[in-house]
Amino acid sequence: MNAVTHFTVWLMQRYLPDAFILAVLLTVVIMLMGTTLGGHTPFEMVDYWGKGFSALFKFAMQMTLVLVTGYALALTPPVRKLLDRLTDIPKTPPQALAMTALISFFGCYLNWGFGLVIGAILAREMGRKVQGLHFPLVVAAAYSAEIVRGPSSSIPLVVATPGHFMEQLTGIIPVTETLYSGWNLLLTGLILAALIGLYLSIRPKPESVISYEGHAESPNRAAAALQEPETFSEKIEHSRVMNYVLAVMPALYLAGYFMKKGFDLNLDVVILIFLLLSLLLHKHPMALLDAVKEAVVSSRGIILQFPLYAGIAGMMTESGLVMVVADWFIEIATPETFPVLTFLSAGLVNIFIPSGGGQWAIQGPVIIEAAKSLHADIPQTVMAFAWGDAWTNQIQPFWALPLLGVAGLSAKHIMGYCVVWLMLSGMVIGGVFLVLTFI
Repeated sequence: MNAVTHFTVWLMQRYLPDAFILAVLLTVVIMLMGTTLGGHTPFEMVDYWGKGFSALFKFAMQMTLVLVTGYALALTPPVRKLLDRLTDIPKTPPQALAMTALISFFGCYLNWGFGLVIGAILAREMGRKVQGLHFPLVVAAAYSAEIVRGPSSSIPLVVATPGHFMEQLTGIIPVTETLYSGWNLLLTGLILAALIGLYLSIRPKPESVISYEGHAESPNRAAAALQEPETFSEKIEHSRVMNYVLAVMPALYLAGYFMKKGFDLNLDVVILIFLLLSLLLHKHPMALLDAVKEAVVSSRGIILQFPLYAGIAGMMTESGLVMVVADWFIEIATPETFPVLTFLSAGLVNIFIPSGGGQWAIQGPVIIEAAKSLHADIPQTVMAFAWGDAWTNQIQPFWALPLLGVAGLSAKHIMGYCVVWLMLSGMVIGGVFLVLTFI
């Protein structure tokens, strides 16, 4: 395992370009595929790209705010103290890796956006405090936890919602048959065990260990903390009361939301929770704004690259390439192999359309029709698709951008480890779906 890992790390660090360059190369690849396999003209492909370019503007803003508010929360004095105590627990690099993977896994299980930010912040603090810890490795462990499918997984939630767009095909499939089925909970446990086991088994060469090189305290924040407000405007800017005044709004909204819907997390709710806690825990508005200033720098990858992937998704969808890929797998499927092939096809398309809900809207009807004609298990097909969508996120920089922004690394620093995790997790997930077909 270590030999394979060392090879993939060397390969990725030597040949994998920056995530922005990778997005550009994927754009070119899909353009060529659309004009050859899809039979479209270059002008048509450009039109599809342009129409898709703005499709993720809202999502990009949501992810930017998740990162910014989560980062700002991490810089509050109480959270910094909590992180200090947590990172005092592990004494060795393996212990730090296991703890980071475990906390990130449960964070991502609750909500993937929440888990990514919490995992990145925890990894950064582990890198700062644990001597001898290979920083890219602990960041990779935090990111690899994103594979888990939990209560915020869009696909099983969609098919469990009355009136969903495929209700005539599938009916209403309760989450007790998908997310919370016995076999899926077992798969979730196996994935957690495999995740921790993998990262405990990796031993970087001593000469290749990269330590965390960030700073514990921003010079701007340190200087601002020592400066006493003098003028009336400065006293208002440094008054904690102003934070509390604004905090009333998200506090009241969230109280009403949770009373009506229970513990139902989504990106908008996560953002409001992070904002509320940041307002309550920062000493004054200027401290919050200074933390946000640091966080915005980390969000540049999201702001620039999410629209590029939206353009790629637009070309894949409008040109029919998504259906071409789906048909390839359906043609060779049997009732026994259909869930596994669904998992693989979802994983392949996800590289180009990194959006579970959007991908399901395109592929879902064809996948379900094929499953019914083959008499394959529909709930298993739904979850095979959901796991496939998560599986190749491990090698898709699109989803790693928020975490990498917080950690201050590029994709090539962690991708070698993620490739190994892709292979191992693929065998675990694919193996479970193969076994299920014979039970």
